[in-house]
Amino acid sequence: QVQLVESGGGLVQAGGSLKLSCAVSGRTFNNYAVGWFRQAPGKEREFVAAITDSGTRTSYADFVKGRFFIFRDSVKNTVYLQMNSLKPEDTAVYYCALGNFGLGSNYYSYWGQGTQVTVSS
Repeated sequence: QVQLVESGGGLVQAGGSLKLSCAVSGRTFNNYAVGWFRQAPGKEREFVAAITDSGTRTSYADFVKGRFFIFRDSVKNTVYLQMNSLKPEDTAVYYCALGNFGLGSNYYSYWGQGTQVTVSS
């Protein structure tokens, strides 16, 4: 059974940083790309960042470029999302997903339960 567990969310002031983790079990980690998505109240889920199975290629939504960084640790079977210069509009539930490399949620077959990120102004 595939399991993705996000952690690292919380409350932070604008301009601060958080590092989200996505621990993967139940599948050969190195065979899959991982994506991060987020969903704010009243809004649709949106793509944030993704990394290929090899970790050699990444993709970011325009609104996080230069602020967020995605990377993976194949020993720990974990993908991280380092979030810097956080803004109140980054407030959302953040989800990680396992599947094929792409920007749409349809590329990913397995999803975590989400972790709340709240940025205060």
